[in-house]
Amino acid sequence: MVPSANENPRVAVLGLGYVGCVTAACLAGTGHMVCGADRDEHKVSSVLRGVAPFYEPGLEELVRDNAAAGLLTATTSTTDAIRDADVALICVGTPSERNGNLGLDQLRRVTEDIAAASRGRTRPLVVAVRSTVFPGTCEQVVMPVFAGIDSIRVVANPEFLREGVAVRDFKEAALVVVGGDDPDARERVASLYRSVPTKPCLVALRTAEMIKYACNAFHAVKISFANEIGALAELLGVVPEEVMETLCTDDKLNTSGAYLKPGFAFGGSCLPKDLRALRYRAARLDLKLPMLESVLSANEEHLHRATQAVLDLGSSRIGIVGLAFKENTDDLRESPVVTMLEHLIGKGRDLRVFDPHIQMEKIYGSNRDYILNAIPHIGRLLTGNFDELAAWADHLVVTQRPSADLAAKIHGSKKPVLDVARGLN
Repeated sequence: MVPSANENPRVAVLGLGYVGCVTAACLAGTGHMVCGADRDEHKVSSVLRGVAPFYEPGLEELVRDNAAAGLLTATTSTTDAIRDADVALICVGTPSERNGNLGLDQLRRVTEDIAAASRGRTRPLVVAVRSTVFPGTCEQVVMPVFAGIDSIRVVANPEFLREGVAVRDFKEAALVVVGGDDPDARERVASLYRSVPTKPCLVALRTAEMIKYACNAFHAVKISFANEIGALAELLGVVPEEVMETLCTDDKLNTSGAYLKPGFAFGGSCLPKDLRALRYRAARLDLKLPMLESVLSANEEHLHRATQAVLDLGSSRIGIVGLAFKENTDDLRESPVVTMLEHLIGKGRDLRVFDPHIQMEKIYGSNRDYILNAIPHIGRLLTGNFDELAAWADHLVVTQRPSADLAAKIHGSKKPVLDVARGLN
């Protein structure tokens, strides 16, 4: 019998390592009937005795109390674990191989075990991959094993637990992600986290798999950034902690979602210049800052990808929408669009450019000097009217986020559009 929406699903947790055991104990602590499964008899016997199989603050009490209450049990048999389950959470390890690829042997084994135990099963089962896996793994590795088993649906439910504070991270989760194509399956897994103080993010299957990598990569970048800024600050006689603590008080631009949106390359009169200055001063101090040193080259590579995408269009007449380094300014200094235009002109492309805030007769000073040095004949490329650009062009390339009115005109032009700024709705 399938539980109603108001009943707690029965849960099987496959793998009783750090992620699995914490997940099992915490779910049991919120009233779910949970059965953990692991080939390691020590882990299983520990849980059955009400003892945590490893040290993690708060875990011992959860295992003890919920085992005693009959909400948490364990077995070495996958078949026994999933027999009465509505949801099976896969929490096995995916260790690195020598070449950096993920080792998926444990995932394949437990998936095959679930499939073997589910032949002829009529009770619906949602299999949620909680292990860290690369985008496409559920589709390419897990789901094919369940082909022909109509009772099983697959979702991704990545974990965000840190060893040492894993129990607290579960109970006070800032992020819960469930990805999949079946809305009912996603909702079923999301319901496991009713007790946590955040609304689950229901996303596409591959998105859920990718989010885990994006989060961990961002954490690593933040640590490396703080360490490199700290190392340079110390050599310059500056207190690193004071720098970073002050930086973090700005929750509008620094510790926020600002800038964390895929789009075009950065430019302007500040970011490139200041990064070069940091790199120069660090070199003078014989200090290597690999991450900060790589930012400009990463930006150049992103610009190269965008430029190549324009070249790949094959259009004879290309209309560029946006010339300044970002929207709502007429600042052309170190605009990545200017660099792109130089390259496209060099490759023989026929171009016209429209930017609502740029008129050559009104540009002066260093701004005018920059663009005339980079593209002396820029005046011949600029048009002051979008409709003229659209009428002339075979293909439009959008390089900055347009206003609502301009976006409507772009859509209304019916011309094919390459949005390298990812700013069109």
